[in-house]
Amino acid sequence: MAAYVVLATFTDQGVKTAKDSPKRAEAFKQMAKTFGVAVKDIFWTQGRYDIVAITDAPDELAATALNLSLSALGNVRTESLRAFSAEEMVKITAKML
Repeated sequence: MAAYVVLATFTDQGVKTAKDSPKRAEAFKQMAKTFGVAVKDIFWTQGRYDIVAITDAPDELAATALNLSLSALGNVRTESLRAFSAEEMVKITAKML
């Protein structure tokens, strides 16, 4: 499984219904399961991003399809970052010249 950090910002629609955000987070977890993606944690944050989620996806296609499906609902826009564990980084740096 590949780890992803999903950064989300509320749209105008999402801000207007921010009270529903915790319920939408639960729905997101269920949606993720249909793509084979596990949601490890969700945080509401201050600053540039309103929500940060940590997910494990079987591949980039599943991660991207989930994020596009989430964004299509109109409450948030997402930006995803592939995250590497220390173990993965050791393997990556071992391949460096």
